Amino acid sequence: MSTPKPKITDVAKHAGVSVSTVSLALSGKGRISEATIIKVNQAIEALGYVRNTAAANLRSNTSNLIGLIVKDITDPFYMKITSGLSEQLEKQGYMLFLAQSGHTKDKQIQCLKSMLQQGVAGLILCPSRDGTQSIFDMIHQAEVPVISIARAEINANIDYVGPDNTHAATLATKHLIEQGHRHIAYLGGSGESLTRAERIGGYCATLMQYGLPFKNEWIVECDKNQQSAAKAAQHLLSKYPKITAILCHHSSTTIGALYGTKAAGKTIGKDNYIGQEVALLGFDDVPEAELTSPTLSFVNTPPRQIGQQAAIQILRKIQQPHLPPQRIIVPANIITRESA
Repeated sequence: MSTPKPKITDVAKHAGVSVSTVSLALSGKGRISEATIIKVNQAIEALGYVRNTAAANLRSNTSNLIGLIVKDITDPFYMKITSGLSEQLEKQGYMLFLAQSGHTKDKQIQCLKSMLQQGVAGLILCPSRDGTQSIFDMIHQAEVPVISIARAEINANIDYVGPDNTHAATLATKHLIEQGHRHIAYLGGSGESLTRAERIGGYCATLMQYGLPFKNEWIVECDKNQQSAAKAAQHLLSKYPKITAILCHHSSTTIGALYGTKAAGKTIGKDNYIGQEVALLGFDDVPEAELTSPTLSFVNTPPRQIGQQAAIQILRKIQQPHLPPQRIIVPANIITRESA
């Protein structure tokens, strides 16, 4: 027969204290001496007692769960955000409850309902473009604090932690112009993406500021997988050989463009005068960027830092629910390597 699981009464008996004292020691509330807390912790370790946090939360009408809804958990950007969030929340005794919603409103609402049914203390999400208001209305009715970590800012009445996409694209375009490039294309992303729209806005505005041309045919959509990006880059450079630099929407787009540029008979690098090299500059750095030949340059907003800041802000909102919405921007920087 299996050994019964130890109960809180067993911990109290082993430590020589009352059940209420054990509860106070576990919750960190009440005036309990350090010596008593040590005795309780020693009893817990000796017996292998595991606290039923869900039951404790139900009794106290509190929760230590923070919900995180992202579109794609395999995306390196969101993986790093999740890591930063989890790291910061665990320091404060909270746990992350992760769900993947894809890009549809219905799946995101389904994930949201599950989160609310689990009694999460707060929500962090990247809202879908479709049906955003209905999602936030549902959260508001549940009176749960929420932080948007969308790559594009969705709603001014919701706390936002993330990049300034327009500024990042401005920074990237200006960097290429200062290297002498005058024919700069934009590759990747979907026409439905708000992030892409913001970045293209920064890219076009910067070209116009410097009196440089941009053409609609130089702004090309493609899937984020490397094969699609390679084909799109090869076609773009073969059709428009004047292009000497490409801004790439995804990290995977940048890696794909590396192969597509070579397939178009071009070399890759910073020098757009000798040998007509093509510069590649992507968004959101990845470890693989240092393994390619040549190594790839990126405009990067540290996603781990976005996660950490989102964790700090959601805990602040839980403690002070009437705080006005804040817009917290994690600044971008250019990581220059061999490709630009």
